[in-house]
Amino acid sequence: MTEYVSGIEQYFDQTQAKSEKGDKWQAPQPLPEGLPPVATFDFALLPGTLQPWVQDICERVQCAPDYVGVAVVTALGSVIGRKLGIRPQTQTDWTVTPNQWGLVVGRPGVLKSPAMEAALSPLKRLAAEATKAHEAEMADYKARATLFKLQQESAAADVKKKLAKGGATEMELLCTLHVEEPDLPALRRYIANDTTAAALGELHRQNPNGLLVYRDELVSLLKSLDREDNAEARGFYLTGWNGDSAYTFDRITRGFNLHIPAVCLSLLGSTQPGRIADYIRQAVRGGSGDDGLIQRFGLLVWPDNGSDWKNVDRWPDSTAKNEAFRVFERLDRFEPMTIGAAQDTDYNGEPDGLPYLRFDEDGHGLFLEWRTDLEAKLRGGDLHPAMESHLAKYRKLVPGLALILHLADGGTGPVSERATLQALAWAEYLETHALRAYASVTTPEISAAKAIIQRLRKGDLAKSFSSRDVWRPGWAMLSDREQVADALRLLVELDWISETRKETGGRTATVYAANPRGLAV
Repeated sequence: MTEYVSGIEQYFDQTQAKSEKGDKWQAPQPLPEGLPPVATFDFALLPGTLQPWVQDICERVQCAPDYVGVAVVTALGSVIGRKLGIRPQTQTDWTVTPNQWGLVVGRPGVLKSPAMEAALSPLKRLAAEATKAHEAEMADYKARATLFKLQQESAAADVKKKLAKGGATEMELLCTLHVEEPDLPALRRYIANDTTAAALGELHRQNPNGLLVYRDELVSLLKSLDREDNAEARGFYLTGWNGDSAYTFDRITRGFNLHIPAVCLSLLGSTQPGRIADYIRQAVRGGSGDDGLIQRFGLLVWPDNGSDWKNVDRWPDSTAKNEAFRVFERLDRFEPMTIGAAQDTDYNGEPDGLPYLRFDEDGHGLFLEWRTDLEAKLRGGDLHPAMESHLAKYRKLVPGLALILHLADGGTGPVSERATLQALAWAEYLETHALRAYASVTTPEISAAKAIIQRLRKGDLAKSFSSRDVWRPGWAMLSDREQVADALRLLVELDWISETRKETGGRTATVYAANPRGLAV
């Protein structure tokens, strides 16, 4: 954590203007070396039932296992959805839903998309089976709808006869007219791609267990939600992360009071390093994204891709793949009460709220120990607010992951110690990737700072200069005013230059002076 504080927080904090240097300069501090290291993905993070399948995908696709692992866990959470939650404490009604938000980061060509597509294949198979079943239901519905229409016509003719004869009561006439209309079958949806928030809400009303929103390039969606005219859509997604909050659409065209009792959205996608760095930069600077949206991506991974490529040309491991399909199918169809879930009751004694499990005794002890450390870290004042907000979301991430891992391995009853340990290992692994993501916002400033030093050493910049002198020539990496200003603040902080503010009769001018001890090559 000290690397993050020294390398990143010094950039975001407002620095005070330094007084003019005397004859002696301090030696400049080294510039940060770029992105911090991240933990590598361990297949032991996954349920034992799915490890062979994920390993097979990674070997055949030749991709980072992080991409497959995140996609698999996100998909599992979406299948469980609102069927079952977890109560992390022993007595309170605080309930966590297992839906997850995953974001994988990598350069173009590192096979992010093929990795995620392979990981989502069980979910797509469930969707295909649901479509086939829906087609059969629709054929039956059309026959029943035709019969309903004929019954209505026959009932109307009977009522006319009774009216003509007279003597029939209103109740008798209404009973004659009453014909049971068949319900239009709803298609069970698992994945939504390019939909508006209103359309997504309607899909959710038909699929109350929840949905996975899958976007290959996810930052484009996030940026669209930043627009002022999409404020309602942004609110809908923020609500959907909770997994248990109600939402109501009011539309003139679609009707008022379109109510969803509990919005449960899983979100998965990919992006490139530059795009996510730019987006996070705006969010942490108080831009339109500064409402915790990006921090909700607990399953955010940015792995290194330095392993050697090898040609793997063989059929998929059918045994492992079929086992993965069985796991997804089981989680799609299980009944919570058959695995030991509990459920609250209302004042009439009727079931009320989400069925839930709790940790077993050992699992709860581990979770409580971890959370105690987390809360101390969040309250310690050493974290940048953006990172603090991100880690605060781990209160939901860790219990949700433990529930997913417990169920995927066929667990019943209280969530096991093993699943809890796996979830905590996920948190430790993911924190390193989050640190890299938030550190990435300084990468352009570090490059710009190095470019300024080179211009000083070459004599292109005078030893005393202004910000305008840096960006106006349009040099490479130094043409953006805001980026130059950030780089200058970083150089001041690390004693490469000094900063002096002078009154000019108008605006206060800022003049920078180069540290001679930093000019030697």
